[in-house]
Amino acid sequence: MNIRLLFLGVVLIGAGLLAGSALYTVYETEQALVLQFGEPMAVVRTPGLKAKIPFIQNVVRIDRRVLDLDPPVEEVILADQKRLKVDAFARYRISDPLRFFQAAGSEVVVEQRLNSVVNSALRRVLGNVTLLAVLSEERTKVMADIREQVSTEAQRFGIDIVDLRILRADLPDETSQAIFARMRSEREREAAEARAQGQEQSQQIRSRADRERTVILAESQRDAQKARGEGDHEALRIIAEATSRDPGFYAFYRSLESYRKALSDRGTTYVLSPQSEFFRYFNSIDGIIAGTPANGKAPGLVAPSAPAAEGGR
Repeated sequence: MNIRLLFLGVVLIGAGLLAGSALYTVYETEQALVLQFGEPMAVVRTPGLKAKIPFIQNVVRIDRRVLDLDPPVEEVILADQKRLKVDAFARYRISDPLRFFQAAGSEVVVEQRLNSVVNSALRRVLGNVTLLAVLSEERTKVMADIREQVSTEAQRFGIDIVDLRILRADLPDETSQAIFARMRSEREREAAEARAQGQEQSQQIRSRADRERTVILAESQRDAQKARGEGDHEALRIIAEATSRDPGFYAFYRSLESYRKALSDRGTTYVLSPQSEFFRYFNSIDGIIAGTPANGKAPGLVAPSAPAAEGGR
């Protein structure tokens, strides 16, 4: 009885081992490659419970999901001889497990090779474009060219490139400083040029304004002289007409003008004779000097102006 139980146990254990070696499960996120003595025998893409020859065949599981690739930052030289640090990333899927296994064997190896492929494509494509193209709308076309070249190379490994992007594109520190210095000098040159142009325009405007001012002043003086001459001419005409009508009134008017000019200075003292010609209209409205000697001279008389009469001088 014990021998039968022992035999039954051995049979069950052997059957379990045999079943474990002959059966395997493929999950939805996997695809399998059946190998026999290292040689590929079958590619299993559908999930489920599968069977294989026990102890002779083995199964290599390969991920069928979209995988990420993050190559190291690469420094490339652009067409305009500017250096650029490019940080790119890619997403790929293993579409041909057999070719993948034959070309790479594992995901670690294929990632190393893809890193080299991506970096080589970046150098080839970016080496033919300028920095302006990388930073402008042409960047989409540049990325399409890089992705096309990487996809062509990745097909040798049974891989499809789902996406490829440049995450960052930075200038090296020394290049950034040089570009900053060049931009600063360029802006300073533009500022100096703008100031020079502004000064030139300012001088032109000032010269034009001075010229217009000179012209306006000259025309104004000409018009003033003309108006003054016309006024003097009209005044002389009026005076001449008035004189011709009444010579005595003109003599009286001229005497009043003399009084106004001579007596306007309050600090001056005049010593004149009352019978002098200067005071002829003080004695008579007709200008006749009474008691004038035959020689026309009168005894001296002090005739002070208004302040002199008050303070005496």
